[in-house]
Amino acid sequence: MDQGTQTILMLVILFALMYFLMIRPENKRKKKAQEMRDGLKKGDVITTIGGIVGKIVAVNNDTIIVETSEDRVRVEFAKWAVSTVGVQTAEQPAKEKESKESKKKAEELPEDPVDEIPAPEEPKE
Repeated sequence: MDQGTQTILMLVILFALMYFLMIRPENKRKKKAQEMRDGLKKGDVITTIGGIVGKIVAVNNDTIIVETSEDRVRVEFAKWAVSTVGVQTAEQPAKEKESKESKKKAEELPEDPVDEIPAPEEPKE
């Protein structure tokens, strides 16, 4: 093989490697996200890319209407703004056990914690 053929072969191998390591996984991720957004339905709990959590009350072609609280606050979002179905957390999967244990401990605490600091006693004269 001459020098020109080797150079072309190296470029083809480099492009193929780039495709399989970068472009293909990105396309799979985008396709999966689009399928998730196309499958949204009334009653799903979602998290937006801005971190807003709510329940879907209406689905249109390009938008969804989300109820964000018990006060029936409704907000309309573009479908592309949906990050995940369900409540997204920043915790790692390995930490789920720790969070479940901490929730159990939190349930054992008294229901009405005291938020006030007692006033200092006045000195007796």
